Amino acid sequence: MIVTVHTLFPDLIEGYLSDALLAKAIAGGHLEVRARDLRRFAGNRTGRVDDAPYGGGAGMVIRADVAGAALEESNADTPPPTETVLLSPAGTPLGQADVERFARMEHLVLLSGRYEGFDARVEALVDREVSLGDVVLMGGELPALAVIEATARLLPGVLGDADSHRQDSFSSGVLDYPEYTRPATYAGLHVPDVLTSGHHARVAAWRREQALRRTLERRPDLLEDADLDDVDRATLARLAADPDVDDETDPPA
Repeated sequence: MIVTVHTLFPDLIEGYLSDALLAKAIAGGHLEVRARDLRRFAGNRTGRVDDAPYGGGAGMVIRADVAGAALEESNADTPPPTETVLLSPAGTPLGQADVERFARMEHLVLLSGRYEGFDARVEALVDREVSLGDVVLMGGELPALAVIEATARLLPGVLGDADSHRQDSFSSGVLDYPEYTRPATYAGLHVPDVLTSGHHARVAAWRREQALRRTLERRPDLLEDADLDDVDRATLARLAADPDVDDETDPPA
Protein backbone atom coordinates (compact mmCIF):
# COMPACT_ATOMS: atom_id res chain seq x y z
CA MET A 1 0.00 0.00 0.00
CA ILE A 2 1.15 3.55 -0.77
CA VAL A 3 0.27 6.58 1.38
CA THR A 4 1.20 10.03 0.11
CA VAL A 5 1.16 12.85 2.67
CA HIS A 6 1.29 16.46 1.49
CA THR A 7 2.58 18.52 4.41
CA LEU A 8 4.64 21.55 5.34
CA PHE A 9 6.68 19.37 7.71
CA PRO A 10 7.69 16.12 5.97
CA ASP A 11 10.37 15.51 8.61
CA LEU A 12 7.64 15.08 11.24
CA ILE A 13 6.14 12.28 9.16
CA GLU A 14 9.43 10.61 8.25
CA GLY A 15 10.77 10.76 11.81
CA TYR A 16 7.81 8.88 13.22
CA LEU A 17 8.11 6.22 10.52
CA SER A 18 11.76 5.48 11.28
CA ASP A 19 11.18 3.13 14.24
CA ALA A 20 9.03 0.29 15.59
CA LEU A 21 6.47 -1.65 13.55
CA LEU A 22 5.92 1.04 10.92
CA ALA A 23 9.61 1.01 10.05
CA LYS A 24 9.44 -2.79 9.74
CA ALA A 25 6.33 -2.55 7.59
CA ILE A 26 8.12 -0.17 5.24
CA ALA A 27 11.30 -2.25 5.18
CA GLY A 28 9.24 -5.37 4.47
CA GLY A 29 7.53 -3.79 1.50
CA HIS A 30 4.05 -3.83 3.04
CA LEU A 31 3.80 -0.04 3.19
CA GLU A 32 5.30 2.89 1.30
CA VAL A 33 4.87 6.43 2.64
CA ARG A 34 5.69 9.44 0.48
CA ALA A 35 5.99 12.65 2.51
CA ARG A 36 5.92 15.60 0.09
CA ASP A 37 6.68 19.18 1.03
CA LEU A 38 3.91 21.61 0.12
CA ARG A 39 6.50 24.38 -0.15
CA ARG A 40 7.71 22.88 -3.43
CA PHE A 41 4.48 24.14 -4.95
CA ALA A 42 4.65 27.67 -3.53
CA GLY A 43 5.59 29.27 -6.86
CA ASN A 44 7.91 31.80 -5.23
CA ARG A 45 11.51 32.01 -4.07
CA THR A 46 10.71 32.06 -0.36
CA GLY A 47 8.51 28.96 -0.37
CA ARG A 48 5.62 30.87 1.17
CA VAL A 49 2.39 28.92 0.78
CA ASP A 50 -0.05 31.04 2.81
CA ASP A 51 -1.73 34.42 2.63
CA ALA A 52 -4.06 36.62 4.68
CA PRO A 53 -7.74 35.65 4.58
CA TYR A 54 -10.17 37.66 2.50
CA GLY A 55 -12.49 39.60 4.78
CA GLY A 56 -9.84 39.92 7.47
CA GLY A 57 -9.33 37.88 10.61
CA ALA A 58 -6.57 36.24 12.58
CA GLY A 59 -4.10 33.78 11.13
CA MET A 60 -3.04 32.81 7.63
CA VAL A 61 -4.62 30.46 5.09
CA ILE A 62 -2.84 27.97 2.81
CA ARG A 63 -3.54 28.86 -0.80
CA ALA A 64 -5.76 26.71 -2.99
CA ASP A 65 -3.31 26.81 -5.91
CA VAL A 66 -0.57 25.32 -3.71
CA ALA A 67 -2.75 22.42 -2.61
CA GLY A 68 -4.04 21.99 -6.15
CA ALA A 69 -0.55 21.70 -7.62
CA ALA A 70 0.45 19.17 -4.95
CA LEU A 71 -2.61 17.02 -5.63
CA GLU A 72 -2.02 17.19 -9.38
CA GLU A 73 1.41 15.66 -8.79
CA SER A 74 0.04 12.79 -6.72
CA ASN A 75 -2.81 12.27 -9.19
CA ALA A 76 -0.17 11.59 -11.85
CA ASP A 77 1.48 8.87 -9.74
CA THR A 78 1.35 5.16 -10.51
CA PRO A 79 -0.90 3.75 -9.25
CA PRO A 80 -3.20 6.79 -9.15
CA PRO A 81 -4.83 7.66 -5.82
CA THR A 82 -7.72 5.47 -4.74
CA GLU A 83 -8.92 8.27 -2.50
CA THR A 84 -7.76 11.75 -1.47
CA VAL A 85 -8.50 12.85 2.09
CA LEU A 86 -8.30 16.31 3.61
CA LEU A 87 -7.46 16.19 7.32
CA SER A 88 -9.64 18.81 8.95
CA PRO A 89 -11.47 19.47 12.26
CA ALA A 90 -14.57 19.96 10.11
CA GLY A 91 -14.35 16.42 8.72
CA THR A 92 -16.21 13.31 9.83
CA PRO A 93 -14.57 11.62 12.84
CA LEU A 94 -12.13 8.85 11.94
CA GLY A 95 -13.43 5.39 12.82
CA GLN A 96 -12.25 1.81 12.58
CA ALA A 97 -14.51 1.25 9.57
CA ASP A 98 -12.61 4.03 7.78
CA VAL A 99 -9.18 2.52 8.34
CA GLU A 100 -10.45 -0.92 7.38
CA ARG A 101 -11.55 0.60 4.07
CA PHE A 102 -8.26 2.48 3.66
CA ALA A 103 -6.34 -0.77 4.18
CA ARG A 104 -7.94 -2.20 1.04
CA MET A 105 -6.70 0.69 -1.11
CA GLU A 106 -3.61 0.76 -3.33
CA HIS A 107 -2.86 4.45 -2.86
CA LEU A 108 -4.22 6.83 -0.24
CA VAL A 109 -3.43 10.56 -0.38
CA LEU A 110 -3.60 12.68 2.78
CA LEU A 111 -3.59 16.47 2.71
CA SER A 112 -2.22 17.92 5.95
CA GLY A 113 -2.64 21.60 6.76
CA ARG A 114 -1.30 24.21 9.18
CA TYR A 115 -2.13 27.75 10.30
CA GLU A 116 -5.86 28.44 9.78
CA GLY A 117 -6.12 25.56 7.34
CA PHE A 118 -6.65 25.50 3.59
CA ASP A 119 -8.58 27.84 1.35
CA ALA A 120 -12.14 26.44 1.33
CA ARG A 121 -11.91 25.77 -2.42
CA VAL A 122 -9.54 22.88 -1.65
CA GLU A 123 -12.55 20.94 -0.37
CA ALA A 124 -13.70 20.55 -3.97
CA LEU A 125 -10.38 18.88 -4.86
CA VAL A 126 -10.60 15.98 -2.38
CA ASP A 127 -12.89 12.98 -1.98
CA ARG A 128 -13.66 13.50 1.70
CA GLU A 129 -12.65 15.27 4.90
CA VAL A 130 -11.63 13.37 8.03
CA SER A 131 -11.16 14.59 11.60
CA LEU A 132 -9.26 12.96 14.45
CA GLY A 133 -11.98 14.12 16.84
CA ASP A 134 -13.50 17.21 18.40
CA VAL A 135 -10.17 18.87 19.06
CA VAL A 136 -8.07 21.43 17.18
CA LEU A 137 -4.37 20.63 16.76
CA MET A 138 -1.52 22.74 15.43
CA GLY A 139 -1.53 20.86 12.14
CA GLY A 140 -2.57 17.77 10.26
CA GLU A 141 0.59 15.73 10.77
CA LEU A 142 -0.60 13.90 13.89
CA PRO A 143 -3.93 12.97 12.26
CA ALA A 144 -2.04 11.81 9.17
CA LEU A 145 0.20 9.59 11.29
CA ALA A 146 -2.82 8.24 13.16
CA VAL A 147 -4.41 7.28 9.84
CA ILE A 148 -1.17 5.66 8.65
CA GLU A 149 -0.61 3.65 11.82
CA ALA A 150 -4.21 2.52 12.22
CA THR A 151 -4.32 1.48 8.56
CA ALA A 152 -0.89 -0.14 8.40
CA ARG A 153 -1.56 -2.53 11.28
CA LEU A 154 -4.39 -4.04 9.22
CA LEU A 155 -2.15 -4.81 6.24
CA PRO A 156 -1.18 -8.49 5.82
CA GLY A 157 2.26 -9.21 7.23
CA VAL A 158 2.55 -6.09 9.40
CA LEU A 159 1.52 -7.59 12.76
CA GLY A 160 3.19 -10.70 14.12
CA ASP A 161 -0.19 -12.31 14.76
CA ALA A 162 -2.36 -11.90 11.69
CA ASP A 163 -5.54 -12.34 13.75
CA SER A 164 -4.66 -10.03 16.64
CA HIS A 165 -6.33 -6.93 15.22
CA ARG A 166 -9.69 -8.71 14.89
CA GLN A 167 -10.25 -8.65 18.67
CA ASP A 168 -9.28 -5.00 19.07
CA SER A 169 -11.66 -2.38 20.35
CA PHE A 170 -14.02 -1.17 17.58
CA SER A 171 -13.06 -3.96 15.14
CA SER A 172 -15.77 -6.17 16.63
CA GLY A 173 -18.16 -3.28 17.19
CA VAL A 174 -17.51 -3.15 20.94
CA LEU A 175 -14.58 -2.28 23.18
CA ASP A 176 -11.93 -4.92 23.80
CA TYR A 177 -12.00 -7.04 26.95
CA PRO A 178 -9.46 -6.39 29.77
CA GLU A 179 -6.11 -8.19 29.56
CA TYR A 180 -3.93 -9.51 32.44
CA THR A 181 -0.44 -10.94 32.78
CA ARG A 182 2.06 -11.77 35.57
CA PRO A 183 2.24 -11.16 38.48
CA ALA A 184 -1.01 -12.86 39.48
CA THR A 185 -1.44 -10.41 42.38
CA TYR A 186 -0.42 -6.76 42.33
CA ALA A 187 -1.27 -4.06 44.89
CA GLY A 188 -3.97 -6.31 46.32
CA LEU A 189 -5.61 -6.80 42.91
CA HIS A 190 -5.91 -10.33 41.53
CA VAL A 191 -6.17 -11.84 38.08
CA PRO A 192 -9.71 -13.24 37.65
CA ASP A 193 -9.77 -16.95 38.44
CA VAL A 194 -11.45 -17.83 35.15
CA LEU A 195 -8.33 -16.77 33.21
CA THR A 196 -6.18 -19.33 35.04
CA SER A 197 -8.79 -22.10 34.88
CA GLY A 198 -7.65 -23.55 31.56
CA HIS A 199 -11.30 -23.77 30.51
CA HIS A 200 -11.28 -22.17 27.06
CA ALA A 201 -15.07 -21.93 26.67
CA ARG A 202 -15.41 -20.20 30.06
CA VAL A 203 -12.57 -17.82 29.21
CA ALA A 204 -14.19 -16.93 25.88
CA ALA A 205 -17.57 -16.34 27.52
CA TRP A 206 -16.01 -14.22 30.29
CA ARG A 207 -14.08 -12.12 27.79
CA ARG A 208 -17.18 -11.46 25.72
CA GLU A 209 -19.12 -10.43 28.81
CA GLN A 210 -16.33 -8.10 29.90
CA ALA A 211 -16.19 -6.53 26.43
CA LEU A 212 -19.93 -5.90 26.58
CA ARG A 213 -19.65 -4.58 30.16
CA ARG A 214 -16.91 -2.11 29.22
CA THR A 215 -18.84 -0.93 26.19
CA LEU A 216 -22.05 -0.50 28.17
CA GLU A 217 -20.22 1.50 30.85
CA ARG A 218 -17.88 3.57 28.70
CA ARG A 219 -19.22 3.76 25.15
CA PRO A 220 -22.89 2.74 25.11
CA ASP A 221 -23.30 4.58 21.79
CA LEU A 222 -21.33 1.81 20.08
CA LEU A 223 -23.97 -0.78 20.97
CA GLU A 224 -26.47 0.77 18.57
CA ASP A 225 -24.49 -0.53 15.57
CA ALA A 226 -22.65 -3.48 17.14
CA ASP A 227 -23.13 -7.00 15.78
CA LEU A 228 -24.95 -8.60 18.72
CA ASP A 229 -26.59 -12.00 19.02
CA ASP A 230 -29.34 -13.10 21.42
CA VAL A 231 -26.81 -14.13 24.07
CA ASP A 232 -25.14 -10.70 23.88
CA ARG A 233 -28.47 -8.92 24.24
CA ALA A 234 -29.42 -11.07 27.24
CA THR A 235 -26.02 -10.33 28.81
CA LEU A 236 -26.46 -6.60 28.29
CA ALA A 237 -29.94 -6.69 29.82
CA ARG A 238 -28.57 -8.51 32.87
CA LEU A 239 -25.64 -6.08 33.20
CA ALA A 240 -27.94 -3.08 32.88
CA ALA A 241 -30.22 -4.47 35.60
CA ASP A 242 -27.36 -5.38 37.96
CA PRO A 243 -23.99 -3.92 36.93
CA ASP A 244 -22.08 -5.75 39.68
CA VAL A 245 -23.27 -9.27 38.91
CA ASP A 246 -20.60 -11.86 38.11
CA ASP A 247 -17.85 -9.25 38.18
CA GLU A 248 -14.73 -11.42 38.48
CA THR A 249 -12.43 -8.44 37.97
CA ASP A 250 -12.91 -7.55 41.65
CA PRO A 251 -10.36 -9.07 44.06
CA PRO A 252 -11.71 -11.91 46.14
CA ALA A 253 -12.80 -11.01 49.66
